[in-house]
Amino acid sequence: MNWKQLTSINDLDALIALSEKQNILILKHSTRCSVSRFSLGQLEKNWKTEDEQKIIPYFLDLLEHRDISAAIEKKFGVTHQSPQVLLIRNGICFYSTSHSEIDYNDIMTKLK
Repeated sequence: MNWKQLTSINDLDALIALSEKQNILILKHSTRCSVSRFSLGQLEKNWKTEDEQKIIPYFLDLLEHRDISAAIEKKFGVTHQSPQVLLIRNGICFYSTSHSEIDYNDIMTKLK
């Protein structure tokens, strides 16, 4: 899985602009949380190379970049969770889920 790192508000603005042309996945991840590690592992285990034609995956380290998480919450109106997946298209979060509800197949179904 070829994660793009989300490390600045400028990165967030750029991915929102990119979402006009491409589906975006944001994984909000806490490196101290076992549930977050499990969710990350499940996504990476199931990810297929051809998925990157459907969606670009972005990784947000919440311990390093809480400010970006707050900007995401404000921009998309989605309450902060960890771990959390958001799907962005045309500048709008059209799907979000968290914790044990993060499921690769469910994410791929939402893209159709």
